[in-house]
Amino acid sequence: MRAPRAVAVAAALVAIGLAPPLAAEGPATLAFDHHATWHTFWRSDRAPARWSGPDSMLSRSLVWKRLARGADWSSVRLACAAPVWRARLIVARLDPRDVALSLVMDLSRDEGRPAWTIGRAPHDAILAVNAGQFIRTMPWGWVAMDGRQRLRPGFGPLSSAVAVDASGRVRWAHGDSLLDATGVAAGFQSYPTLLEGNGVVPAMLRTPNHLVSLTHHDARLALGQTWDGRLLIVMTRFDAMGEEAGGFPLGPTTPEMAAIMGALGASDAVMLDGGISAQLLLREASGGKPLRWPGVRKVPLALIARPRVAPPAARASK
Repeated sequence: MRAPRAVAVAAALVAIGLAPPLAAEGPATLAFDHHATWHTFWRSDRAPARWSGPDSMLSRSLVWKRLARGADWSSVRLACAAPVWRARLIVARLDPRDVALSLVMDLSRDEGRPAWTIGRAPHDAILAVNAGQFIRTMPWGWVAMDGRQRLRPGFGPLSSAVAVDASGRVRWAHGDSLLDATGVAAGFQSYPTLLEGNGVVPAMLRTPNHLVSLTHHDARLALGQTWDGRLLIVMTRFDAMGEEAGGFPLGPTTPEMAAIMGALGASDAVMLDGGISAQLLLREASGGKPLRWPGVRKVPLALIARPRVAPPAARASK
């Protein structure tokens, strides 16, 4: 959904009384709800070029719920500029040393079209989410699985690659830097880069250019790594009309999503395919009904997290 259409839809919602009135002109802001009080943590006219750590009050506002050892999740409500007004952040946090990460490439056998949805997530997954971006029917850019390169790298100034080995070591490469597939359990490219190492916001997200829109609003999904080494999977849901309209493809801009990832404590971050593709499943390892945020479109690539199983020798020594 392009920005003019999003504004038109938002104006229609105002007209029929399903959304708050349009905000006055001025700098865009982001605020989070903490005990019924809104706390602003970002303004477009004072946007930092680098995040040196998480926003301390936002960190204290997140109430984490355990999924498994090394995996938890939280949620917080955001106030955003029109035409979004309200969004819900779903934040999953993984310690790659305690969870095993893998990729699934899922194409239909008959036509080779994208086939994955969260309904196809394995029963032991504590997290399942669509990964990367895709062009037509195939994932865009580099994909590595089980120590082998499956797809060749893509190239672009706002591309990022992330790779996790079997021990949980995570590596990032931004721009046209390449990663070796040797020893990689799960690795892929995506775009656009939101934070390019040490919390730096790319210059192209701070200055208007022809490569990336700085004003387009959409439902967002992003992957990041915190300063202390944990991975963040962050989804936005439209929240101006309740959960029933949560799948509506309206949410933060790309610069706003970079700010969200920085405020959550990410030092590196990249967007994943959002909009109608974004989908996320969370499940407690102990069982129970999973939490599901479905998408509309099937995708070709998914990231799966499972509890890490200790090798027999390690179990015997305990």
